[in-house]
Amino acid sequence: MLNKVELLRIFCTAAESDSFKAAAVRLGISPQAVTRAVQQLEQSTGEVLFHRSTRHIRLTRFAEGFAIQAKHSLQQLDALFQQHQAVSNNTIAGLVRLAAPRVIRPILMPVLSALAQQHPALQLDLRLSDQIADVVDEQIDVGVRIGLIRDNGFIARKVSSVGLFLAASPLLLSKYGVPLDLEQLAELPTTALMDKATGRAWHWYFQEGQLWSPKKISFVADDSETEADATLAGLGVSQLASCMAIPHLRSGALVRLLPELDPKPWPLSVYRPQRGPVPDRVRLVFDTLITALSDKEIFPESA
Repeated sequence: MLNKVELLRIFCTAAESDSFKAAAVRLGISPQAVTRAVQQLEQSTGEVLFHRSTRHIRLTRFAEGFAIQAKHSLQQLDALFQQHQAVSNNTIAGLVRLAAPRVIRPILMPVLSALAQQHPALQLDLRLSDQIADVVDEQIDVGVRIGLIRDNGFIARKVSSVGLFLAASPLLLSKYGVPLDLEQLAELPTTALMDKATGRAWHWYFQEGQLWSPKKISFVADDSETEADATLAGLGVSQLASCMAIPHLRSGALVRLLPELDPKPWPLSVYRPQRGPVPDRVRLVFDTLITALSDKEIFPESA
């Protein structure tokens, strides 16, 4: 039993043909299949659609108007799918919503900017937050996360690792000296990163899962880039993500402290919800981020 869309397509082809045999040739099916489809459609409409002879067919008066409506409806249906087709003439188009932690913004933006330049019809909606995004409520298509992903509803690819480094400016160390252990570190001014969910500063993470709270906080920020700027200005010692600290460590703008306290690096993953077909625009962004964030030159793991 054919569905109604298939019946209409066969009927419209037959309406433009001299015979069911000619319509069958155009459709690549048997004349009997055309006959059965027309009969099924006649039963559905309760109307005779064709005057038939041994050699020709001719539309009935009802079928003439019905054919115009059917053809118009099929054109609208085809247009509906075509406008949502991701690839048209090799053009990627449409909206992709992304979520990522603020700490990787300096690395992420050049990648997304290049992608947007290559595909002008692609619309990117990037939400930066250190809180884990709700992919359902926020309708996220592609995300980047630091830490474990335990949700079985995600397709996730680990692409790199993010360490946490203690760092300070040469200016600050010239004033206070280089700490040799955690006890001496506690005597130095530090920065703090505010957890917006709790309204309190994040703990620092050390080896073996140890949590440590700075004692002499001199500067508090609610985003990691501002905290890094404060560190560079000599306002305090900070615990920075490796991807943010490494360029400054290489240039000498920051000095790494007490590396023996560093915790085990956290995984960096690119993920997307596991829900039905994947539009080409989403697959493009997903694959591009996997490639870019796997590049050790773009996302270094050591200074």
